[in-house]
Amino acid sequence: MYVSVGSHSGVLAAQAAVEVVERKGPGHPDTLCDAIAEDFSRLLCKFYEQRFGLVLHHNVDKALLFGGASRPCFGGGEILSPIEMYLAGRATVEVGGVVVPVRDLAEEAASSRLSSVLHAMDKRAPARVHCLVRAGSADLVAIYERQQKTGVFLANDTSFGAGFWPLSDLERVVLAAERVVSSAASRGDLWVGEDVKVMGVRIGNEIRLTIACAMIGRYLKDVDDYLSKKQKLVESAIAAARAVTSHSVVAEVNVGDAPQRGSVYLTVTGTSAESGDDGQVGRGNRVNGLITPLRPMTLEAAAGKNPVTHVGKLYNIAATKICQAIVAALPEVASASCLLVSQIGRSVTDPQSTSLYLEMREGKPISSVAALAEQIARAEIEKIPTFSAALIRGEISVW
Repeated sequence: MYVSVGSHSGVLAAQAAVEVVERKGPGHPDTLCDAIAEDFSRLLCKFYEQRFGLVLHHNVDKALLFGGASRPCFGGGEILSPIEMYLAGRATVEVGGVVVPVRDLAEEAASSRLSSVLHAMDKRAPARVHCLVRAGSADLVAIYERQQKTGVFLANDTSFGAGFWPLSDLERVVLAAERVVSSAASRGDLWVGEDVKVMGVRIGNEIRLTIACAMIGRYLKDVDDYLSKKQKLVESAIAAARAVTSHSVVAEVNVGDAPQRGSVYLTVTGTSAESGDDGQVGRGNRVNGLITPLRPMTLEAAAGKNPVTHVGKLYNIAATKICQAIVAALPEVASASCLLVSQIGRSVTDPQSTSLYLEMREGKPISSVAALAEQIARAEIEKIPTFSAALIRGEISVW
């Protein structure tokens, strides 16, 4: 494993004149796809373990949400056509004559996630599910099976993962604002849907939040009621933001509304997916829960990839953990970012390249911590095989 330690190149996000951060909430169509793909993988893992004693080869990281049709209105509304979920990928579908119930597991993943996330959705028939999973390629299955003989977990792709730590003020604000809005229904504000998107922009020392939130018509009387409730969301988002930053914060909710024409963001179930907005795995949050264009990022869709050998998932988690460990252990380091590059067929604990970029405090030289940072990175990489159990239990989020 080659390890390099150097200084940050370019402008750090927190020091840039303009910083942009986005997060999509649990009811956003893209997040629903990520969550359903990950749930599908977890259900497969549990079945494989219970029936065969180990996690078998699979990657079910392709999911498409085809939006439905609805007629929302104040005091009610109706669904005209349901959401449709298309789940595709590769999996071990049969072992020694035992057929894996892939289709049933796909339907369980989609129905359970939609019902648990969207409080206003009809629990009896939340979506139509189309399972398009086929058996894996012989080459990748062979690589996967080879690890069982050697005891070495082998990367099933050539890819890279990226991570950084700590979060900037804007990143913390976006997370806090999204969470307080998305969880409003759990606190009794049933008119708030879980389809939330927060776009945060910091210009100098001012943070501006643009929040999209699907409101639920059955719990709202009229436009005036909608507008007063919307203002309540603005106030709660600003309060959550101010709890984690000293920067000036302004927020707006559903800026596309035209209340004078009776046009507002109204839904039946609390997600735009009910009325034609579609979703796809990999278009939303990275494994740290954020979309951060000024930070190291990867286009890998972590959700649904197998948790044992797929570095497109494992290396993004590991890169973040490496940065967290370095910043926690070395007070001289103000921030860290990491890139891990794999090579197919190589041990997941032996990336072909590990790159660390450190920002030092008070002009301290990188040479004073380089050896320790490398040591920490190597130790964290050795822990990668332990991720699978935590991922299967749902203890590590990838969206």
